[in-house]
Amino acid sequence: MAARKKTVVIIAFAALYVIWGSTYLGIRFAIETIPPFLMAGARFLLAGAIMYAIAGSQGSLLRRSGCEGWIGKASWANWRTSLIIGACLLLAGNGGVTISEKYIDSGLAAVIVAIVPIYIVLLAWTTGMAPRPTQIIWLALAGGFVGVGILFWPALHFSSDGGRNPAIGISILLVSTFVWSAGSLYSRVAKHAASPFLTAAQQMICGGILLLFAGIVTGELRHFYLSTISMKSLGSFVYLVIIGAVIGYTAYIWLLRHCEPAKVATYAYVNPIVAVLLGTLFAGETLTKRTLIAAGLIIGSVALVITAQQLRARVEPPISAALEPAD
Repeated sequence: MAARKKTVVIIAFAALYVIWGSTYLGIRFAIETIPPFLMAGARFLLAGAIMYAIAGSQGSLLRRSGCEGWIGKASWANWRTSLIIGACLLLAGNGGVTISEKYIDSGLAAVIVAIVPIYIVLLAWTTGMAPRPTQIIWLALAGGFVGVGILFWPALHFSSDGGRNPAIGISILLVSTFVWSAGSLYSRVAKHAASPFLTAAQQMICGGILLLFAGIVTGELRHFYLSTISMKSLGSFVYLVIIGAVIGYTAYIWLLRHCEPAKVATYAYVNPIVAVLLGTLFAGETLTKRTLIAAGLIIGSVALVITAQQLRARVEPPISAALEPAD
């Protein structure tokens, strides 16, 4: 039994690393012919419906076994909480990632998103949710922001082919990851439904509706026609819904219940590596020396933050074990 569980753990980690790392490339391909907000909104609305069905099936099994209540039942308070979290994590967070890939490469987007644990450490300290960072964590935070500066400063004076402006994409991500981090902290203290699958479903449904509304408000619907969707974009969209959202998140939930959160949080510095490699191999993205140096600083800083937190408080789950925006 122990050997079997170990195998399942390895498979779940592989899924988390590869699937969530690959969603950045999937987003890039999907928005080639599908407007960003509409694509992201439809993605999470469909994924949320699937997760809601999973939660419902769990409730049915419990009822048939004679257990009281239904873990798939949610109050209006739960929906209100999910609306707030969906706005922060999906509308601002994932929506920002999706829009940013109109201006920057998918691998670069993943590298910048890796600063989420750094934002969370700072926000948790300033809001009194966590103690003051230690000197080693301050050093890691400084290294992470130096890495962002290496990426951002040259982008202010550079515009790539096709009108893609790296400075715009990086700026969007710096704001969206900050909002994502704030939403992640709020989700730790907010009241959720008993079932993690129902909680995920509610957040995806609320976030999906908000993203679709954003697409309508920004005029995406007026210029969108189903006949213009390419097979590559359609296939990427299906991948993002089924593999990226449903399977990836299920693996994440399962790992949180069977492994130390600090170990699960390692996706924060593995996903960017996967995203950069896939973008280089399958999308012809350029891997410059500057990007490599910045990525090393950011990913190394995040790894140091998570490791330092794990050593500082082995009993308390590290606050950086929050979802990142691309899932």
